[in-house]
Amino acid sequence: MFKLFAWLVLLAGPAVVHAQDARWVWLDSLVVQPFSEGLRPVSLRTSYKSPDPIRIKGVAFGRGLGLQSVSILAMEVHGHARRFTAMVGADDLGNKDIPVKFFVLGDGKVLFESGPMRVGDTARAVDVDLRGIGRVGLLVTDDVGGNNNKRTNADWADARFEMEEDHLPERISNDEARYILTPRPGVGPRINSARVFGVGPGHPLLYTIAATGQRPMRFAAEGLPRGLKLDAGTGMITGKIDARGVYSVRLKATNKAGSATMKLRIEVGDTLALTPPMGWNGFNAWGDMIDREKVLASAHAMVEKGLRDHGWVYVNIDDAWQGRRGGPMNALQPNGKFPDFGGMVGEIHSLGLLSGLYSTPYIASYGGYPGASSNAADGGETHASIMMDRRAFNHIGPYRFEKEDAAQMAAWGIDFLKYDWRMDVNSAERMSAALKASGRDVVFSLSNTAPFEHVQDWARVSNMWRTGPDIVDSWTSLYSLAFTIDKWMPYGGRGHWNDPDMMIVGKVSMGPSLLHPTRLTPDEQYSHVSLFCLQSAPLLIGCPVEQLDSFTLNLLTNDEVIAIDQDPLGRPGRLAGREGGVEVWVKPLEDGGVAVGLFNTDHYGETPASYFRWGNEKPADYRLDLARLGLKGRWMVRDVWRQQDLGVSEGSFSTSIRHHGVMLLRLTRAAGR
Repeated sequence: MFKLFAWLVLLAGPAVVHAQDARWVWLDSLVVQPFSEGLRPVSLRTSYKSPDPIRIKGVAFGRGLGLQSVSILAMEVHGHARRFTAMVGADDLGNKDIPVKFFVLGDGKVLFESGPMRVGDTARAVDVDLRGIGRVGLLVTDDVGGNNNKRTNADWADARFEMEEDHLPERISNDEARYILTPRPGVGPRINSARVFGVGPGHPLLYTIAATGQRPMRFAAEGLPRGLKLDAGTGMITGKIDARGVYSVRLKATNKAGSATMKLRIEVGDTLALTPPMGWNGFNAWGDMIDREKVLASAHAMVEKGLRDHGWVYVNIDDAWQGRRGGPMNALQPNGKFPDFGGMVGEIHSLGLLSGLYSTPYIASYGGYPGASSNAADGGETHASIMMDRRAFNHIGPYRFEKEDAAQMAAWGIDFLKYDWRMDVNSAERMSAALKASGRDVVFSLSNTAPFEHVQDWARVSNMWRTGPDIVDSWTSLYSLAFTIDKWMPYGGRGHWNDPDMMIVGKVSMGPSLLHPTRLTPDEQYSHVSLFCLQSAPLLIGCPVEQLDSFTLNLLTNDEVIAIDQDPLGRPGRLAGREGGVEVWVKPLEDGGVAVGLFNTDHYGETPASYFRWGNEKPADYRLDLARLGLKGRWMVRDVWRQQDLGVSEGSFSTSIRHHGVMLLRLTRAAGR
């Protein structure tokens, strides 16, 4: 996982140069991370992700930023900036076939536009008057679009601001009211578990009945198949079922306030993940600083904060756990940050949670840790040896260890594997076969940017696959990785899910000193969760669970919203239309109803100004034409976030949608004509 490692850009000087009464602030002297809202990181004083200097038509520049389109730098100057100057152009190491365009915007207006610039064009000078401007946007686009790596390298060379007094450009604040929509669960029992569960014949099963309500609570299960047992105090169902088939179980939860029941369908066969996996992955918060203590802290917090009671069960360790090969299986062993690995997994299971791990078919992972192949017959690479010449290990080695690693994972009790980095079909098939032969059910996740042309292969060999690059906490990233993947939707379904990546809510970043609240606005966070649920996406939060605030916890515990994601029909929603800056997504549900998401995307990406948030955005009034969606007759409309019925609609439904916000509806057929 490269992700935000390359975002760790530190202050470097000189930050300012005084000339008479002018005070110049170099763009590359600032901490760039809070400004960068594009799909990929920026490089300080070098070409994008290269040790080579910034170079435009053979001319080298000692200062500036190297980047790749689409690149968005958004900042607040509060009227204290006088000028912005730079030299711009396509970097000599970039794609010769795709031109790039540079824009400087102030308070929503284009102040500079370069026009198309290709590799080999002379750098253009930028000199923009910023007096009186509150917010500034630096934008680089191309005409191809999409989120693939197009190698459209570009440069803001010699970029600097003339600032008044001691002022500096600042990140755009995200201080909008964090309004809570979902009412708190009542004291009476409510069972929130997925209503269908898949397990392999003769394989260990762990299913925790997720239920809200006053504790203590007692659980019962009528019709439990032979080989399974229920702990009535915890709601944990464990054991094995040898015979293939479909088993119907009636679950019951009881407390002083009453009781609740739910019918569970257990399918014993070859298909796992009959609903999208839900849980936690530590990479977006901790990166390579992950360790045993951080994992267990989030695991225990999933119980203490009640996430488990809403169906969040996976606790997945990402990159940086790997030590070196060894043990009786010559499999990857944990490094010193993870003593007693099996004991840690056992502790996670004792909480009624499931445990996941990370690997790669490459010799080295993104973080430079050993993978499932090697240059040596017995393995032997370590993090230290790999980092001596990082690029030399960026390939699949001649010696493969899928069987050994899968057997070791099964021995530890691993339930989920994320398999990472430029995935090819052969590698996916090899690890898939090894996991199936391990004797344990392991949900198999492929990452990242799985090529679309092989989507049928991904659905055949895995349970979920990444549809794009790594996500970051910006609207641009969310829009590019989630709103643009409708073509993938027909291939998702029971046991095989499209994965737009982990969720960017709560605190995110790449280390304890860089943790920060997500830069998504509250409206964007509601849209984020809504769209993932409409798309039947896996829900894997990436924040430290023990640090969850009340807003984020409320965002993740609306059982009606989660039920849309976990609907047993398993049909991902589709983009039904765009009109007036509003996107409509529609998902069919098992009960014959539909979930509908109305998203105010405000024409994102259609104009240079639409890439930024200027502070004067307005709600969108929208009329939903039910007949155009094929929804004829009378429909009961329910606001899912507020858990309120809005009455019966026939023909149309009208509402107002906040900027980058959503109206998430559940429609069920109403009585009458």
